[in-house]
Amino acid sequence: MKVGLKRHFSVFLALLLLLCALPLTTYATEISASDTESAGSAPSVTSPSALLMDAATGTILYEKNSTEERPLASVTKIMTLLLIFQALEAGQIHFEDTVTISEHAASMGGSQVYLEPNETQTVETLIKCITVASANDACVAMAELISGSEDTFVQKMNETAASLGMTHTNFVNCCGLDADNHYSCANDIALMSRELTVNHPTVFDYTKIWQEDIIHHTARGDSAFTLSNTNHLLKQYPYATGLKTGFTSKAGFCLSATAAKDSLSLIAVVMGATSSKERIADVKSMFDWGFANCRVYTDENQDIIPDILVSRGRQSQLPLRYESAFHYLDIKNTGGELKKKLELPDHVEAPIQKDDVIGKAVYILNGENVGSVNILAVDSIPLLTLKNAWVQIVSRFFI
Repeated sequence: MKVGLKRHFSVFLALLLLLCALPLTTYATEISASDTESAGSAPSVTSPSALLMDAATGTILYEKNSTEERPLASVTKIMTLLLIFQALEAGQIHFEDTVTISEHAASMGGSQVYLEPNETQTVETLIKCITVASANDACVAMAELISGSEDTFVQKMNETAASLGMTHTNFVNCCGLDADNHYSCANDIALMSRELTVNHPTVFDYTKIWQEDIIHHTARGDSAFTLSNTNHLLKQYPYATGLKTGFTSKAGFCLSATAAKDSLSLIAVVMGATSSKERIADVKSMFDWGFANCRVYTDENQDIIPDILVSRGRQSQLPLRYESAFHYLDIKNTGGELKKKLELPDHVEAPIQKDDVIGKAVYILNGENVGSVNILAVDSIPLLTLKNAWVQIVSRFFI
C-alpha cells in the first residue's frame, strides 16, 4: 500500500510541475457597450464665468474663465450639503434626528424659512429647507449640529475643499452671505458638485422637489410654511435634476445645475450672470451642446468571467471579478461601437491574495485603445504544501 501511494504521489507531482511549465497566453472576448446620439457646435454663454463637466468622469467639456475667483452666494450650500451627507453616511447624524434651532441660526438674514430660537425640526426637514428654499437659518442649524459651531464647520468646509483640489476657494460662512475673502470659481464649484451628486445621489430626492410644506414647531404651536424651489431650471429644462442657485448683489446670479439624459450626466456652472434669465439660458446652452456632442460609453461589467486555472494552489480554480464599471466619454463625436477584450493568462500560480490583479478588460473604439479595467482575484489561494498534497491524494484514493 505504501509503495502504491508513493507512486500516486510521484505522478501527482509530475503533473503539477508540467502544468506550471505551460506558457502564458491570453484570450479575448468582445462585448458591446451603449452610446448616445451626437451633433452640434459650441455653446453660447454670456455670463463672465462658466464651466461644463461630465459628472461620471470629471471631464471638462467647456470652460470660460473657469478659475476666476468670484463671490458664489448660496452656491456655497453645495459644500454644506456635502458635509451633511457625509455625516449621514458616517452615521454621525440621521434623517430623523431632532435639531433645536439656536439664537445664532435663527438670526440669519437673506433667504430663510424663518426658524425661531428653540424651534425643533428634523434633519431631513432642514435638508429640504436648504435644497429647496436655500435657507440660511437651516444651514447654520445643521452646521452647529454637526460641528458644534458654525466656525468649526466652516473650517471643515475649507479642509474638504482642499482635499478635493479646490485651489481657488475659501469659505467664511456656511450659507453664502457676502463676506470678505469668501469666494470660489466655476471649476471648484463643479468639483464639489460632482463630489456631492456622484457619491451621494440621494441628494436628488430633495433638489428635485418643486414645492412642499413644512411645519414650524414653536412654543406658540404648529404652523405650515411652503417651500418653493429657487431653481426654476427644473420647470424649464426637461432633463434638469438640480442643484443649487445663488444670488447677492455682489455675486450676481449664480447656478450650479445638474441634468441627466440617457446615460450621460452633466454639471453646468455659471457665475456672475446679470439676471436669472441669463444664467438659465447659459446653462441650457451648455447642456444642449453637451448632450448633442458627447457620446458616453458605459459597461457596467455585470457579465461573468470564467474561472481561471491555478497551479500549485490548494484550489485548482480561481473566480475573478471586474474592479469597477467602465465609463468613456467621446468628445470628438467619432461614433462607432465600443469593444471589450479580456486579457487573461491561461493559468496563475499560487499563492494568490484576494484582489490581486490577474488581468484586465481593454476597451477599443474605432481601433483605438480608450481605457481598461483591472480584473481581480475574488479569493485568496495559499500555496499547496506537500502535506496538503498528501492529504488530497489520500482522500481521493480512498474516495
